[in-house]
Amino acid sequence: MATTPRVVAELGRPETPQETADRKAASSQAYRQSKTFRNLVTALLVTVAIVAVVYFGVPRGSLPEPEPVDVAAAAESASASIGHPVLVPTVPDSWRANSARLEGSSMWRVVYAPKTGYIRIAQGIGQSADGDAWTSRVLGGFAPTGTVNIDGIEWDEYTIASSARYDTVSYAISTDAGSDVVLIYGATDADTAATAAEGVADQIRDLREETR
Repeated sequence: MATTPRVVAELGRPETPQETADRKAASSQAYRQSKTFRNLVTALLVTVAIVAVVYFGVPRGSLPEPEPVDVAAAAESASASIGHPVLVPTVPDSWRANSARLEGSSMWRVVYAPKTGYIRIAQGIGQSADGDAWTSRVLGGFAPTGTVNIDGIEWDEYTIASSARYDTVSYAISTDAGSDVVLIYGATDADTAATAAEGVADQIRDLREETR
C-alpha cells in the first residue's frame, strides 16, 4: 500500500522526494551535532572529575628538610685527606649547617643558614702568603673597607654596597691563621659574622701557634 506523501504546512502541499531527502539529512546532521556536544560535555566532566581526584586524593605538603650536615665528621675526614687541620666552627644551635666540604685541596668551606640569609666560613689552606689576593678572588675583587677586632683577633672588614654585590655577599671579614687565611662572608651582617668569628677564634690562635 503506497504511503501518502507528507504535507508540509509551510508549503501547503506534499514534500517532493528532494525535500524529503533534504529534511532527513538536516535531521541527521542535527542529531550528530547534538551527540557530539553531549560527548564533549561528558569528556569535560570526566576530566574535571579526574583532576578533582588527583587534587584532593594525593597527599600534599612541603618536602621534609634534609638532615643538617655533620660538620665535625666532615672536618675530620677532610683533615685526614690533606694532612692539615680544618676549622670546626662553634655556632648557635639555631644555625643550620647546609654543607661542609673541601673544594679542591686549597679551601675548606662550611655554609650555615642562620635565622636570615646565609654565612660561609672558608679556610684558605696555605694561602697566607697570598692572603689579600686569595680573599679578593673569593669575594669577586673587593678590597677591605676597614678593620674590626673580635675576641682579640683583628680582622679585615668588607662592607659591600648592594649595587656592587657579588653572589649576594653583603659583608665579610678575613684574617690570617698561620699558613692559612680565614674568610667569613655571605648575605649577612656584622653581628652574625662576629658570632661566627668568635666560634673559630681559639682554632685560629692554635693555627697561628703551630707556625711560630
